[in-house]
Amino acid sequence: MSGHSKWSQIKHKKAANDQKRSAVFSKLLKLISVAARQESDPQFNPALRAAIEKAKEANVPSDNIERAIKKSSEQSNVDELLIEAYGPHSIAVLIAALTDNRNRTVAELKKIITDKGGKWADPGSVTWAFEKSGAEWKAQFPQDVSDEQEDSIISFLEALDDHPDVSEVYTNTSLTTS
Repeated sequence: MSGHSKWSQIKHKKAANDQKRSAVFSKLLKLISVAARQESDPQFNPALRAAIEKAKEANVPSDNIERAIKKSSEQSNVDELLIEAYGPHSIAVLIAALTDNRNRTVAELKKIITDKGGKWADPGSVTWAFEKSGAEWKAQFPQDVSDEQEDSIISFLEALDDHPDVSEVYTNTSLTTS
């Protein structure tokens, strides 16, 4: 009965969970680094304060957070991107990404978008459909999604959210990937 031990099953589940957790930590720490560029003191930087709170909610260790803040002064090559697209069934999508290689990230996201049934949008063609509400983008014209459309849209949103450089994905639907 080789390969059927309980430890083997636990090991594989733990590895999968650790990989997901690592991806979340990386995204949150990158967000902290970018927010800390303007001001490294969270008392005077609301974006940094919000990023730190989000990281603490995800149980990111405090020393990792402090390291990301210190690293921000050295890491000036991280760019913020706001990418506009239309997903399956013409849903409006805004993708916020943090990257150290703009060309690579744009190419990878274009491939995900087209492979999952979406279309790349010109700058400004999607942002008008959203209004800034607090710390998030809010759809001005929410779109209803039928049960038949739901699976393809969720698959599209999960593929975008799984990309390591993507920090947030906003849509004009009520669907979420969590």
